[in-house]
Amino acid sequence: MPALVCSAQRCMYNNAMYCSRGDITVGGGEAKTCQDTCCESFEERRRENAQSSAGSPSVRIEIGCEAVNCRYNDGRVCHAEHVDISGAAACECEDTECVTFEDKK
Repeated sequence: MPALVCSAQRCMYNNAMYCSRGDITVGGGEAKTCQDTCCESFEERRRENAQSSAGSPSVRIEIGCEAVNCRYNDGRVCHAEHVDISGAAACECEDTECVTFEDKK
């Protein structure tokens, strides 16, 4: 499992830059650059769900990946050693991106 660091501070699963969800999915089926990807598991932290991040934050998690053009994608699973998700001011998943994405070319 990849080590994940996430800067999407407004995500309800973000706990000190680690994810408490347990698994995420990176979207971007037609992605050619990291800007074409997103964390589909992102959910904005709101007052009513501020404490809803049920799990414990983990450094390593399962990452499903729809970005089939990424060199780390093998069978729609990410096999990178380390993954960075950006989106410090993200309010929705489209405001995030997988910075680790590399085109297979």
